[in-house]
Amino acid sequence: MPKKSKNPIFVVQKHKATHLHYDFRLEKDGVLKSWAIPKEPPIEEGIKRLAVQVEDHPLGYENFEGEIPEGLYGAGDVEIWDKGYYLPIRFQSGELIFELKGKKLRGTYCLIKIQPKNSQDKNWLFFRKKTTGRLSHKSWQVKE
Repeated sequence: MPKKSKNPIFVVQKHKATHLHYDFRLEKDGVLKSWAIPKEPPIEEGIKRLAVQVEDHPLGYENFEGEIPEGLYGAGDVEIWDKGYYLPIRFQSGELIFELKGKKLRGTYCLIKIQPKNSQDKNWLFFRKKTTGRLSHKSWQVKE
């Protein structure tokens, strides 16, 4: 059984399947909650991406890189695009806000469920939240 981390982890896996997409996964409730993002996840503010919720994956899958053989679901190459941990800010039904601490994705991000046309819709928006004028801890440190 995989070791439970102190902070919940996230991973983005670049998945070259039938169509190139990025699998975004957040550790929550003992599994990896997962969304498929058709385009590269946004590093900058102001870019919104469609994120389609897919089935949960087991913990341990965050380390998977390699090839899913032809004939299996998701066949194609998988590589880790980014990985780190996150700090939950708000987790409500249809609204997830968290601070990502990865190599590429750093900052406050949101997953907001798009108003469904029917109960089967699993579409969300994924984006980096605009920063406010708050001072960072580095900007107020006393220099000696």
